[in-house]
Amino acid sequence: MNGKEFLNAVDVLEKEKHIDRDIIFEAMELALLSAYKKNFNSLTNAKVNINRDTGEIKIYSYKTVVEEVENPDTEISLEDALKINKTLNLGDTIDEEVTPGDFGRVAASTAKQVVVQKIREAERNSLIEEFKDKEGELVSGVVALEDENNYYIDLGRTNGILPKSELIGDEKIEMNSTIKAYVTKVNSNSKGTIILLSRSHYNFVKRLFELEIPELADGSVMIYGVARDPGSRSKVAVYSDYANIDPIGCCIGERGSRIANIIKELSGERLDIIKYSPNKEEFIQNALNPAKNVSVYILDPKKCEALAIADGEDFSLALGKKGQNVRLASRLTKYKIDVKNSEQVKEMGINIKASV
Repeated sequence: MNGKEFLNAVDVLEKEKHIDRDIIFEAMELALLSAYKKNFNSLTNAKVNINRDTGEIKIYSYKTVVEEVENPDTEISLEDALKINKTLNLGDTIDEEVTPGDFGRVAASTAKQVVVQKIREAERNSLIEEFKDKEGELVSGVVALEDENNYYIDLGRTNGILPKSELIGDEKIEMNSTIKAYVTKVNSNSKGTIILLSRSHYNFVKRLFELEIPELADGSVMIYGVARDPGSRSKVAVYSDYANIDPIGCCIGERGSRIANIIKELSGERLDIIKYSPNKEEFIQNALNPAKNVSVYILDPKKCEALAIADGEDFSLALGKKGQNVRLASRLTKYKIDVKNSEQVKEMGINIKASV
């Protein structure tokens, strides 16, 4: 690689990979210095200079001007230095070109290594720059590869990793299909940029709502929180600061079109859309949907403990199969909810009036 070829490579790196020219030259000079010392057994002080206009490479041995020489390989006395250049002072350096006659071969090999390294660094940094703001967001890609534990999703310039443990329940993923996923982590190491994906994360549901419902995008409807058992059921609490807007209706859409699209993406997962209320009793009542006739009492606001009383079918609905409904309601409201029927409350001697 001659000077012109090297400068052309620098131009390509600067324009296509967006790497600053000075960074390339400095890296090249350091690499060439290391190569010089390794290949020519140089133990003296040396430095490499690359002409920014011609690409010409020169190596210099330099000595520091001192009063009294202790190391003749790296130092020169002021008296001797003045014989060479009368303008030199203590602490200055005096250079001597020592470029080996066959250094071009070493320079070409080193230049190639530096260029390849800088391209990799630039691509890695570019990927980090592109995906650093994607963490916590929704992405779409094509299922490209599969191994025992993961699917690899083609996101354009790189593959995201979707662990099979992060799928929705027992959903089946088809190769070459396009799927959406939530970015849980963006990491960079010596091997490259790793983008971890999930479809079971509770925020995956939140991002799907934001994608499907315009009122969430413009801020007229907002999501308070999401509680999820992936593949089974999710509860999403929504609200609006505008009295004329029905937040639940906006999420459902005309004839259920919006919610149907979200459920389809969630492989049939059940969705309960809950109206958030700053009134904790009312919010917990709403969260225990589909149970309707439920009385809620806050037992200890500091410990976030509440009692919900329901009878008959509503008692079973409030609990849900294997306690799922009350468990999700607790996560959503951040309250420990104890569901009892009227008979149990009497037997336990709970004084509701005293507890409120």
